[in-house]
Amino acid sequence: MTAGKSAALRVTTDSSIDPEILERTIAQLASSAESSLAKASCEGLPDSAAVADWVERCRRLVLMQRERSTLRSEVPHLADRLQALLECLTLADGGSSVEVVEGLLGRLSGIRALMAEDVEAAYAGDPAARSYAEIVAAYPAIRAIAIYRIAHELYALRVPILPRMITEQAHDGTGIDIHPGARIGRRFFIDHGTGVVIGETTRIGDGVRLYQGVTLGARAPRHGEMLRGVKRHPTIEDDVTIYAGATILGGDTVIGRGSVVGGNVWLTHSIPAGSRVVAEPPQQGVSPRAEVGGDPSQLTWNLEGK
Repeated sequence: MTAGKSAALRVTTDSSIDPEILERTIAQLASSAESSLAKASCEGLPDSAAVADWVERCRRLVLMQRERSTLRSEVPHLADRLQALLECLTLADGGSSVEVVEGLLGRLSGIRALMAEDVEAAYAGDPAARSYAEIVAAYPAIRAIAIYRIAHELYALRVPILPRMITEQAHDGTGIDIHPGARIGRRFFIDHGTGVVIGETTRIGDGVRLYQGVTLGARAPRHGEMLRGVKRHPTIEDDVTIYAGATILGGDTVIGRGSVVGGNVWLTHSIPAGSRVVAEPPQQGVSPRAEVGGDPSQLTWNLEGK
């Protein structure tokens, strides 16, 4: 038996695949060649399932759990789990995982107070809401906002990677994409919510309401790394309403207090307080549908308008 064949037989498997091919594949995948994936692995990658479990339990604690006996067991458990998630990361300025955990614990009551106001805003602004319990248990926006507020505090504590993983849990489950670096004020509500995107340097004041499909984004340059750390996303002042499908871009763009931005509006410049912005409605042609032979249950479309 050759030396190469002997080396290949180090792979033990019940598979009918040639062991030499398996060994060669393993050697190639284990290569330490420099690449973005190798760098990511060196930076630390928390287990995504563990992150998902932790943030869901933390969300439930903030929104739902009030019994002291439950909190006595759940708070230490969540603290220990968070510390374990942080152990594989390199924290800013040589900080310790204990300092981060203690910092977050000190902010949980503040997150709960903000969420109480967010739920009030949802109840006041949505005539379909039948109860506070319905909002807390069933509204995707409340889920997304709660997870964002938890992630934002970790972001403020300069924790790498983990805050973004946390908000992606909400994104996956609700279709609402809020970067943990965004700053969002009190009484925030997103009605429906699917397709909402809020970028990292967005600033949102108090009493703001968004509808589905709103983008608060950046005017992306060809080389995005040039603007890393620069304010790229808009500022939305207090008591602004932005309707479905609106797109507002740019770090210098400010939507003035009390303004209303209509559906499908595209904005890349600031508007003063108290403004109302609407898109010009498209022209639509209406004509009788031609009678043709064939199956009468099927619609016949004359898209050329002839």
